[in-house]
Amino acid sequence: MIQKPRGTFDILPSDTPVWQFIEKTARDTAANFGYGEIRTPTFEATELFQRGVGDTTDVVQKEMYSFTDRENRSFTLRPEGTASVARALVENGKCSDTLPLKLYYMINCFRYEKPQAGRSREFYQFGVEMYGAADAAADADVIALGSEIISKLGIKDVSLHINSIGCPDCRPKYRQALYDYFKAHEDELCDTCKQRLETNPLRILDCKSPICSAIGKDAPKSIDHLCEGCADHMDKLKNHLDEMGIEYEIDTNIVRGLDYYTRTVFEFICTAIGAQSTVCGGGRYDGLMKQIGGPQMPGIGFAMGITRLILAMEASKAMPETKHEPLLYIAPMGAAAQCKAAGIVAKLRREGVYAEYDLVARSLKAQMKYADKINAKYTLIIGDNEIENGKAILKNMQESSQVEVDFTDMAALCEAMK
Repeated sequence: MIQKPRGTFDILPSDTPVWQFIEKTARDTAANFGYGEIRTPTFEATELFQRGVGDTTDVVQKEMYSFTDRENRSFTLRPEGTASVARALVENGKCSDTLPLKLYYMINCFRYEKPQAGRSREFYQFGVEMYGAADAAADADVIALGSEIISKLGIKDVSLHINSIGCPDCRPKYRQALYDYFKAHEDELCDTCKQRLETNPLRILDCKSPICSAIGKDAPKSIDHLCEGCADHMDKLKNHLDEMGIEYEIDTNIVRGLDYYTRTVFEFICTAIGAQSTVCGGGRYDGLMKQIGGPQMPGIGFAMGITRLILAMEASKAMPETKHEPLLYIAPMGAAAQCKAAGIVAKLRREGVYAEYDLVARSLKAQMKYADKINAKYTLIIGDNEIENGKAILKNMQESSQVEVDFTDMAALCEAMK
């Protein structure tokens, strides 16, 4: 038997109502904040992610699914959404539109990682991007959107963690401070972090190795090396969050995994779902647009992993009621009755009524068992006599009551099922 690739999963009809609930909640909330949907290709030129995400990141070095096409061009299945959105805005000339540009997306992404709970090789994200607003007020507004979605999904035990990783003006000094600190511990670092020490020591802070994590706890903190502009930006963000009533804590361990981040970085963490506890992560990326060939334009956004949100909703006992049960099941007896049932069901469905009828030639007894199994509220049995008279017995399956109805009159039939 051919099986799905490792690290991917099927979303079955029994599961999709929860996904649809999350997607609708996220879409509706984003629209209420003034965001419009953008859809980008599933694969892009590999160079986009090399330049946008960063050559020294694990995503580019270890996790991308890249391939060469028949014309020897390198393409990559998108590992994240932000770089694609920035490319789309530049390529389609949207950077000169009225600012800020506010967009959201619902996408699948691909990274070659070790599959575990809340982490897969194909994963699904809801994300937002705001371009053209450099002020910390934009940071707070984006964070407020993430907070609102999480609240509407009923997720509990969530805390907002924020940090600042500086800008191109103050980052070099911080980078040097990190280099000096980790250089003294070089012999203790894992092999990957020994390489990171020379290319990007900030990445060491993101290492999952217990030894490197322990060493990193005493490393210099980015928030202690901010320039005046970055420090003022952070203070203003905190003031806005306070005014909005959004609680937060400063977490100097947040550095984010991609090179394009500057200044504000943040995560919403749900302690109830274990190791993969981040349900929303984002930050500011003021240099990304220019980095991929566009104009200098500040940006900020976040992404939410759908499977993580589902885990958090389960832990919070906030799973929505997702049953979709037919109002009416028609049990036909014979070919003529089945044809008549088809016509009745078609008319009901046009009126927005969920109705079913037998399609697999079950016996009447089997049909009634099936109607009970799918939790049909009403059943209608139609045979030759019923067709001749235009009337049949409508049975309420929940109350075990019944009434004779004229099934040729759709208004009367619908009224009887209220």
